Amino acid sequence: MQPSAHVDSFARDNLPPPGEWPEFLLDNDDVRYPPRFNCAVELLDRTIDERGFGERPAIWSDENGQPHVTTYRELRERVNRTAHVLVNVMGLVPGNRILLRGPNTLHMAIAWLASLKAGLVVVPTMPLLRSKELKQIIDKAQVGAALCDARLVDELAPCSDPSHPHYCASLRQVRLFHHDAPDSVDVLASSQPAEFEAADTAADDVCLIAFTSGTTGAPKGCMHFHRDVLAMCDLFPRHVLKPAADDIFCGTPPLAFTFGLGGLLFFPLRVGASTVLIERLTPETLLATAERFRATIMFTAPTFYRQMAALAARFDLSSLKKTVSAGEALPDATRRLWRNASGLDMIDGIGGTEMIHIFVSSAGADTRRHAIGRAVPGYVVRAVDDDMRPVPAGELGKLAVKGPTGCRYLSDARQAKFVREGWNLPGDTVRIDEDGYVFYQARADDMIVSAGYNISGPEVESALMQHEAVAECGVVGTADEARGQIVKAFVVLNPGYAPSDALVAALQDFVKQQIAPYKYPRAIRFIDALPRTETGKLKRFELRAL
Repeated sequence: MQPSAHVDSFARDNLPPPGEWPEFLLDNDDVRYPPRFNCAVELLDRTIDERGFGERPAIWSDENGQPHVTTYRELRERVNRTAHVLVNVMGLVPGNRILLRGPNTLHMAIAWLASLKAGLVVVPTMPLLRSKELKQIIDKAQVGAALCDARLVDELAPCSDPSHPHYCASLRQVRLFHHDAPDSVDVLASSQPAEFEAADTAADDVCLIAFTSGTTGAPKGCMHFHRDVLAMCDLFPRHVLKPAADDIFCGTPPLAFTFGLGGLLFFPLRVGASTVLIERLTPETLLATAERFRATIMFTAPTFYRQMAALAARFDLSSLKKTVSAGEALPDATRRLWRNASGLDMIDGIGGTEMIHIFVSSAGADTRRHAIGRAVPGYVVRAVDDDMRPVPAGELGKLAVKGPTGCRYLSDARQAKFVREGWNLPGDTVRIDEDGYVFYQARADDMIVSAGYNISGPEVESALMQHEAVAECGVVGTADEARGQIVKAFVVLNPGYAPSDALVAALQDFVKQQIAPYKYPRAIRFIDALPRTETGKLKRFELRAL
């Protein structure tokens, strides 16, 4: 590893032992980076200084109901002024961990880039997290400072209150942004210089600790380097998404989630494009945003695409060229609904916080029906058995992946489970055909074993959602004395349909006509809404608890 720029060595000191790291595939022109660089400089300053993009739009936002654009030059000035607040006012030094808490706004983007530029280690958090969950993250990463949207401070405040049970001893200062108080980040930054010399970070200095979403138990912090941030921008976007400088990105995933961080901030900056950052989007307002800002690329979860399909005819979506789905399995029924409504073929992908972003995907003529795609150039994938031996093409196995990015948990014994023999094991059960196409079956722990048969919950969901009565559904295995497990479906009905024994029977018969009859749901329960994480993932563990 290169000599670190970090004065505070906590992050490097708490990397896993080198013998537990995955093998990194770095002998590739796409990711052949210099030994020292700062990823914020690469994403922002070089776009201005080397491409002359200073007056081009960088970030679109909504200010009092009116579209507002921030140019690349204006964005850099605000980032630099904020970086001075971090260093000169808050006294932070490279390597300090800084918690960021805010929705998808211009302010949050500035906080992200300023923190990276100052050489800090960013610990982003979802806006809906409560103080108990924030305490787990702050204590685990030994976070010393936080920048928080003023509207979200209530759940963070207990973490800096010595009298509160969620007090965090390491958290010494909290500054608010999106606020006009004299000591707010916004006001303090306004009097700082517009130039800032970025920290001379090494390519392998940690710049991000991303905590996994939608998990149970103690949170896992995934540590990523400055080079990982660039690799995220230089593989899936370059080879699959193929954005250009005149593209306008929009979508819903939070900037605290690496899917959103890439798709709504770093990918556009890397190519000199622009992005629309709007908080609290619904399916309807996301469509309105795409129409209003003439967006060309959209990122969101399968649930949104399914709901938007029913609304799309009300909006002018002629500007949209590409739509990306990730975060959870994309049912074929949803893919077809969206294609019929928008005329666009979905770009699906498998990614993960441990890998930082998408590593399996395909687009256009390279797609194959029911497959998520192939390994993004720069990555290699295989399906393996429990002993890490490759299984024959077309057979069920655990997904294993290598590439320029990979899992390095923050001081966590679970590293040895995610990385084996140099391979990352994301926990997905897949089939990979002879051409390298990956067919997703389920999360490894979501496979249902019933009377000796392996049944994929997402496959049953996909079949159910082709029925006109079904708005959404989630499928899990539930204990059964005779079969070990049976397939149980939780179904949200479309308007005009009411729960009944007759509808249960009709849905069961329908599934038997779509897929192998032994996979049909032997139990169906109708519910009002499915439990989901803030990033749109189905909380299957909550369905099991029901």
